[in-house]
Amino acid sequence: MNFTLKVWRQKNAKDAGGMVDYAATGIIPDMSFLEMLDVVNEGLIAKGEEPIAFDSDCREGICGTCSLVINGVAHGGQRGTTACQLHMRHFTDGQTITIEPWRARAFPVLRDLVTDRSAFDRIIEAGGFISVNTGGTPDANALPISKVDSDRSMDAAACIGCGACVAACKNASAMLFVSAKVSHLGLLPQGQVEKDRRVAKMVAQMDAEGFGNCTVTGSCEAVCPKEISLSFIARLNRDYGVSLLKGVK
Repeated sequence: MNFTLKVWRQKNAKDAGGMVDYAATGIIPDMSFLEMLDVVNEGLIAKGEEPIAFDSDCREGICGTCSLVINGVAHGGQRGTTACQLHMRHFTDGQTITIEPWRARAFPVLRDLVTDRSAFDRIIEAGGFISVNTGGTPDANALPISKVDSDRSMDAAACIGCGACVAACKNASAMLFVSAKVSHLGLLPQGQVEKDRRVAKMVAQMDAEGFGNCTVTGSCEAVCPKEISLSFIARLNRDYGVSLLKGVK
């Protein structure tokens, strides 16, 4: 398979950047999207040119670092799939593929397709913790949790913090990410002590980072590789409203 790639190239955070065309030739259909980029980079290195910078780590859809907007869609548009799990067989031979980084003020581009997503780390640092007693491991049934709550908590915990929700949102909102992190802990007994303070501090940090407001278009859920539900945003709004009524800061 052969493709024409239109790739965003940017030397550093201060560079204006721009699209550059590359040929991807001899691509095997079963290659992942990142493996295809590896092949292109090997060709660029062989010619003495600077390879395309992009993030990757696990390449198993777990770490969330493969942040690419492919043909205008975060992670390429395959439902429940990260860019590293996207295979070239989903494209047509001879197709032109446009590859860009996440576009959000809170995610500044560092180089080419690499963005700084440390804003997410600071949001988690602001309130993503619980108070527990140290010591021996308690029995598994020491804190009874209903299956409904445990299942919902696990659904929220599936968020890998990739930032696709931000990249897809017209307002660059981080509400789906924050709601998943808040709900993951807030649904469990261990997370009740800090529940009000957690939501207040994480929302405040989200706003401080410059993320936009949520207008519930659903674009975030559509591109989320872990299919985090919009219902968690509704839960976040309820929890945040309660924290405001209690005067928690």
